[in-house]
Amino acid sequence: MTTEQGPDAPFVSGFNADYRGRRAECEGGAPIAETKYAGRQFFVGTLTGDYRDFNFGGSPWRWYLLAELTQKPEAYSRDAVWCEEESLTLMDN
Repeated sequence: MTTEQGPDAPFVSGFNADYRGRRAECEGGAPIAETKYAGRQFFVGTLTGDYRDFNFGGSPWRWYLLAELTQKPEAYSRDAVWCEEESLTLMDN
């Protein structure tokens, strides 16, 4: 693991070999531009095994990198997305 500095908070990077190559769904939210609202977003792809651990006020969060996206919101232009661990559903054993 390595400690890195993100734009707003420090995080620790790591790798979980058990997640590498596993298909997963990820559901989360994102702000709707120029509003105070957020909308639901849904992604399907392959986990890389890479993760980032954040700790905000004593509440640890682990985020996994989901790549090779086969399903994503129409306006989402990137090839990968970070998903909070509790928002992931593994699609295989």
